[in-house]
Amino acid sequence: MKLDVVSFDKGKAGSIDLADEVFGLAPRGDILHRCVTWQLAKRHQGTHKSKPRNEVKATSKKMYKQKGTGGARHGNKAAPQFRGGGTAHGPRPRSRATDLPKKVRKLALKHALSAKQAAKELIIVDQIALDAAKTKALVERFEKLGFVNALIVDAEVNANVGVAARNIPNVDILPAIGANVYDILRRQKLVLTKAAVASLEARLK
Repeated sequence: MKLDVVSFDKGKAGSIDLADEVFGLAPRGDILHRCVTWQLAKRHQGTHKSKPRNEVKATSKKMYKQKGTGGARHGNKAAPQFRGGGTAHGPRPRSRATDLPKKVRKLALKHALSAKQAAKELIIVDQIALDAAKTKALVERFEKLGFVNALIVDAEVNANVGVAARNIPNVDILPAIGANVYDILRRQKLVLTKAAVASLEARLK
């Protein structure tokens, strides 16, 4: 399929042929869902923890005698019902990561790119570069091109563009090797440079 290429100065820069096996698939929500779930589960730190009863530093002496006080029967001060006691069934360190075959991950990335193309939310740019790392200049360029709430992918991110884009809200910039399903779907627009298209097609064909 053919798609128009936009110049970074908001001029036309010809067209580009996109591979149908990468950008022309019928998007499948189940595959995208599997990959996004895998990504989000994998990035959990899993370090949340509370102290159970046997880790709380407290006396194990019986608080008061068993009978005759008129109160409930109690023993160890580290019991969960007391302030400062151990947590009953609290969180423990664990990994939430699951397995997802490489073929499914690769297919999910193809479907994510195809979904953006099918929704007319894919923009191809000839190149993205700045002479100086100026956020104001980059914001003006993005506004002219309509890059609002966008993920921008280049084969190699220009150093000045990477620095200038740090403070721009709802705009992410990634190298082609870091393109992933979750970041593509979480932004409204997907902006690819011609070099990024070549890199992605070589990676996914």
